Amino acid sequence: MALALCFLAPPAFAQKGLPPITALTARSGGEIDAERAALRLEQADLDIRVDPARKFLSGIATLQVTTAIRQTRLLIDLDRNYTVSAISIDGTALKPGAWSNPEGRLAISLPRPIAADGRATVRITYAGKPHEAVNAPWDDGIVWSEWEGKPWVATTAQGYGCDLFWPCLDFPAGEVGRVRLNIAAPPGVQAIANGVFRGQTPLADGWSRWSWDARNINPYLVAINIGPYRELSADYASRFGNKVPMHLWYLTGKDRQAKGLFAEFAPTLDFFEAMIGPFPFASEKLGVVETPHMGMEHQTVNAYGNNYRKDETGFDWLFQHELAHEWFGNQMTAANWDDFWLHEGYAQYMQPLYGQWREGEARYAAMMAQQRRNILNLKPLVSGRVRTSEDVYQAEQGGPGQDIYYKGAWVLHTLRYLIGDAAFFDATRRLVYGRPDPRPGNFTPRFASTPEFERLMTEAAGRDLTWFFNVYLHQAALPDLVQTRTGDRLTLEWRAPGGAPFPMPIDIAVDGRTQRLAMTDGRDSVSVPADAHVVIDPMARVLRRSEAVEAIWRR
Repeated sequence: MALALCFLAPPAFAQKGLPPITALTARSGGEIDAERAALRLEQADLDIRVDPARKFLSGIATLQVTTAIRQTRLLIDLDRNYTVSAISIDGTALKPGAWSNPEGRLAISLPRPIAADGRATVRITYAGKPHEAVNAPWDDGIVWSEWEGKPWVATTAQGYGCDLFWPCLDFPAGEVGRVRLNIAAPPGVQAIANGVFRGQTPLADGWSRWSWDARNINPYLVAINIGPYRELSADYASRFGNKVPMHLWYLTGKDRQAKGLFAEFAPTLDFFEAMIGPFPFASEKLGVVETPHMGMEHQTVNAYGNNYRKDETGFDWLFQHELAHEWFGNQMTAANWDDFWLHEGYAQYMQPLYGQWREGEARYAAMMAQQRRNILNLKPLVSGRVRTSEDVYQAEQGGPGQDIYYKGAWVLHTLRYLIGDAAFFDATRRLVYGRPDPRPGNFTPRFASTPEFERLMTEAAGRDLTWFFNVYLHQAALPDLVQTRTGDRLTLEWRAPGGAPFPMPIDIAVDGRTQRLAMTDGRDSVSVPADAHVVIDPMARVLRRSEAVEAIWRR
């Protein structure tokens, strides 16, 4: 997600002429029944016509489905705003009574069962007025806008899911092996999507069909963008010996601003490839498209709506954040939304890390300090349950909310301090690529989890870190560092939630000279002159309770 703000709740009212969005459509992920969990969407061929003048979408989705168990029906997610006019299974047309969709999950009765380890080709013809986003990207749907009299359209689907636009499996493990997306759009605009461009075909009515081909993509990342675009492109020469096609689609009249943003592409790739590893989708593209909403990490075609603004860091934080998701979210995907912090915590941490890479320690410290004030500590980052995206993203629903960004970043910052750069980045690469030696062609997108993260970091560190993860990931409250000075003796003691052990080492500066206290039993003391000036954790490496930050949130 582009910004650390909570999704709006699903609108309780119906958009004009449409039924209200159902709880089922607004739900993405969570507990999955056995029928749906057994399905695998190997390929989706989507032929979609987007009519901005009517705010109307029609499509034919041809889905290649396999199943691990015997199926007598298929449950496919699709918003009930669409009327399904025809369905066929392996070329055999079904009678209209063979399907129903009262709540946003299309139930298809099969003419004959599909055996375990069997497959089927499902062709679904549908049309209707799609759900319109009220405040994208914090809620989802289609954004209808225009630029210089031409249609400007974008989709977002992270929170409510892919079923807002096409028939899919709306949970993270519903990842699609291949998506071939054909978008019919009116004259004077381009249609930009994920993957590799396969060509433009003029249609008889003056419209054009724009064809794209993407592989191994999470369903919520499939995106449609339509507008009067111009394009900048170049190849990036990777340190790994391959080339990465880079593309920026921007609105007419913004040539100067677009050139400034495009100039950031190669240096930012330098950083990510040096610190993490090869760009995951070099066989397709690094793509960015200007959108009428803030942004989203749509694989190989990231949505960008930051109006080309740089801040005091000298770079565009939104571009950098969404690009980070190509590694943390798109290449490495959380199989359960309960592990959402792996996407957003890492992506958020990449910004101060980039500041450090560009300018050094002062910029890094300043950016970490800015993030620190936004940590709420109301709920643990990880619940240990299967959750929907909104269960996690909405603090009002008991989730960690924006802490998946800021607290997640600070947990990574503190962990890096604890175990050192070599161990931290080795474990991070293994989490992202599934191996320590990623090279173009030797990895594919993968699913990850918090338990795997904990295991990899522990193995890389070579010591038990259970105490660290129990406090920072599985508890809400932060550890408190209590100081006691008696004469020339300074004693420091950690007080962790529930009295849990917390042997976190801490640096102290005594009259400008820094030393590290081991805090082996959660407590340590040191001799200091009674009149000495002492600064605890002078480089702000450890995430701990701050009364100053708490006072900000009490105002």
